[in-house]
Amino acid sequence: MNFPAELLSQSIILAGPTASGKSALAMLLAERLGGEIVALDSMTVYRGMDIGTAKPTRADCERVPHHMLDVVDPEEEFSVAEYLRQSAVAIEGILERGRIPLIVGGTGLYLRAMLRGMTAGPEADWELRRLWEQRAREHGPEWLHATLREMDPAAAARLHPNDMRRIIRAIEVFELTGRPISAGQQHGVRAGGMAARLAVWLDPERDWLRERIGQRVDVMMRLGWLDETRTLFERTPGPGRTAGQALGYRELAGHLRGETTLEAAVAQIRTLTCQFAKRQYTWFRSLGECTGIRVTGEESVEELAARVLSIPQTRTGRGSRQAANPESGVNERGL
Repeated sequence: MNFPAELLSQSIILAGPTASGKSALAMLLAERLGGEIVALDSMTVYRGMDIGTAKPTRADCERVPHHMLDVVDPEEEFSVAEYLRQSAVAIEGILERGRIPLIVGGTGLYLRAMLRGMTAGPEADWELRRLWEQRAREHGPEWLHATLREMDPAAAARLHPNDMRRIIRAIEVFELTGRPISAGQQHGVRAGGMAARLAVWLDPERDWLRERIGQRVDVMMRLGWLDETRTLFERTPGPGRTAGQALGYRELAGHLRGETTLEAAVAQIRTLTCQFAKRQYTWFRSLGECTGIRVTGEESVEELAARVLSIPQTRTGRGSRQAANPESGVNERGL
């Protein structure tokens, strides 16, 4: 499945690890350029998961229209293919209104599929998944990761041992098809060489980002993340496999079940979020279509916006493609 190249070539992509400042920068760019934001996030699609996913506030959405938020209920599953389909519809609508789509977020899998397409895998086999989930509970994540390494070394090298959902999916694909999932994930540049109008990712200093993540977790807790988690897990039906494993929510849910103290759960969230950010760096660095913008933490949002807008871009109209002025980095829309 490929994302429509025509839509991609008229969109701006702003990616980066969690807590790197994407949202504030995207808001400023959208206001300056006459744009609307399309969330590139696998968790903000879920209703009722607002604080822990750093979802834009109502005030943010009133300032700049946002799309691909609150798409499904937490008990539902949401695939990469469904994200591509629904985001394409949203972007088409933005372009029809004469505005610029800004695709903003940190889910590397979604971004790679958007830029390079994806190969459809077999349908989920829930009985097989439940079997491997039970084995993972019995033997632990390291055993599960080692099992995948025997089946698909390339996939195992890419996946963290604690990422049990994707490890189980990789094992499932191997058992159903006899082929490693990595064989179907060798994405290449789409035919015709079409790319985004502009694609950048924020590349922050590690120490600064680690501090930002800690501060962000503290703010989320003060805003009521624990109560939001309680509401999420007490509802009927409860969250599905994907929403239920969302970073931070699963740790707080463990505390609510009496498995750990709140202090320990919050400390674990900080650690796991930093590990997650490290994996995001790897995703974005592997995408040569995206230009990295180094962030030290000393820059203002306005300074970052100026750096983004100074990058030469592709300028397109419907059915046309030409280079932007490389000296000015702008076009008639102010880009």
